[in-house]
Amino acid sequence: MKLYADSARIDAVLPLLERGLIAGVTTNPTILQRDGHTSADRPSLHARFAAAGAREIFLQAVGGDEDAMLADAEALAALGTDVVVKVPATSVGFPVGAELARRGVPVLVTAVYSVGQAAVAASIGAAYIAPYLGRLADSVPDPLAAVVRMDAALAGSGTRSLVASVRSAEAAEQAVLAGIRHLTANVPVLLDMMRHEVSDSSAAEFERVAAAS
Repeated sequence: MKLYADSARIDAVLPLLERGLIAGVTTNPTILQRDGHTSADRPSLHARFAAAGAREIFLQAVGGDEDAMLADAEALAALGTDVVVKVPATSVGFPVGAELARRGVPVLVTAVYSVGQAAVAASIGAAYIAPYLGRLADSVPDPLAAVVRMDAALAGSGTRSLVASVRSAEAAEQAVLAGIRHLTANVPVLLDMMRHEVSDSSAAEFERVAAAS
């Protein structure tokens, strides 16, 4: 099981990394913009996350055509062996991902919405796919079943599902129970996964007894 923070908020992510609570960080252009960054900040973000203990840092390559996206991907991969380059599941992203994988660069194919896309990602040797659970919920009646089908399509391929757009602790629990072993979520969702009111009350009782001993 590996959990990742889907965030570029340094103040929120670093404490989780430093305490060993997550394996790494996932970002994309939308997350960068939301958290006050641009694509130019990816090297500095990588440096901060790596110094805090991230084992994998997912950075998305951008570019309007294959040559531009590949050049951006090469620059990201050069940041360190902890970088996993994200490419979109598109007619541009798949060829770039295939070339990166051929070179031994870890690749995540992102925004995967179908079994067919999952199969292509596996065929090019991607390390991960990222189905968007929450966004699937906006368009299909059973988003978790769709994610599970994609995950099943990867069996034996070496490509893993890293489920993204996990909008609540409950959604994370359902995904884990369905067999998903890699999840990325915003920091508030990750914190909610760590909490339970009975755990808190039990811990308070332990402290009360210890103090009275």
